[in-house]
Amino acid sequence: MDGTLLNDEGKVSPKFFDLFKQLQKHDVQFIAASGRQYYSIIHKLEAIKDEIIVVAENGGITIKKTEVLDTCTVDTETVHNLIKQMREIEDAHIVLCGKEQAYVESDHEPFIEIFQEYYTKFKRVPDLTEISDDHFFKIAVYSFGGSEETTYPIAKALENEVKVKVSGEYWLDISHLDTDKGRALKILQDQLNISKDETMVFGDYNNDLEMIEQAAYSFAMQNAHPNVTKAANYTTKSNNEGGVEHILEQLIAAKEALLTK
Repeated sequence: MDGTLLNDEGKVSPKFFDLFKQLQKHDVQFIAASGRQYYSIIHKLEAIKDEIIVVAENGGITIKKTEVLDTCTVDTETVHNLIKQMREIEDAHIVLCGKEQAYVESDHEPFIEIFQEYYTKFKRVPDLTEISDDHFFKIAVYSFGGSEETTYPIAKALENEVKVKVSGEYWLDISHLDTDKGRALKILQDQLNISKDETMVFGDYNNDLEMIEQAAYSFAMQNAHPNVTKAANYTTKSNNEGGVEHILEQLIAAKEALLTK
């Protein structure tokens, strides 16, 4: 979503929704995959929320309409221990991502303002380690100094125990070792009987790398992280230039050309 389908203002273009209708006519399944919270994703895609599959929390949960197709969670004890460790990092603003909602203990208002763009259902609490009555998908850590500069150099020491993923310029996500968009996509491909050769993906940051491996038609946005550009088979325009829509238009034109033969 961010840096890919959404522009830098956090909006989906009207053109995408028009293209989505055309994709449906050609029996193309659309999956929204993001590090965002499920409720935030469907807020952005409200008009088509009942017609798509959503992979949220970097693959922590997959939902079709109201049906949960898959989850991958972190146990409560591990979550609490991770929170305590992340608190030791200066400029680390922590979000606990649960199935019911997100939880945040920070009273740093500049962070809260940013946080609310990504989490539409949340609760402010005095202590995240007191939260236990939910299922937890990940811990998201925001740093104004940048994730690769501030949080990742410290959190990478945990990579044998949990998945540590730089998911944005300022965001770092910590989840179960098995959690990623690629795993979630592979499960859906198996369920829908869709091969890698029939799959097209778009991505811009490191939390898209495993997903890119699951598609023959993998596109890095022009604004993508160098790791994504290297991993993808193709490139497209930036998120602000409608890079996703640009390729979808070509896909639809190719499918319609086949029908006229």
